[in-house]
Amino acid sequence: MPWKFEDDSPIYIQIVEEIKRQIASGELKGGDKMPAVRELALQAGVNPNTMQKALVELERQGFLYTQRTSGRFVKEDISQRKLREEQAQQFMKEFTEKMLTIGYDNSELVEIYEKYIKEEYL
Repeated sequence: MPWKFEDDSPIYIQIVEEIKRQIASGELKGGDKMPAVRELALQAGVNPNTMQKALVELERQGFLYTQRTSGRFVKEDISQRKLREEQAQQFMKEFTEKMLTIGYDNSELVEIYEKYIKEEYL
């Protein structure tokens, strides 16, 4: 099933973020072998060149490594907790920036978030 992509950022960046999310959530673990570029591209519904660009970026950022003749693997020394915290910070930043553009202030954001948590998770 093809992945869902937004129009607001390049697809390869969205692929990078999705794979980082999979690592942070534990779907991908240190030492896991990544599928071949063409297979991943087929799964995501993108051009293999786009997927290759995303995987190269993940290697550059230190999330993946390549073993000659064996393929790409998830690095084993990635701090899942640190990655989750970084992603949470990014999500909160995006949410806050969007809410500020429609006129909310910080105290209102706290109230809205607390109300949402109580209603959704109790």
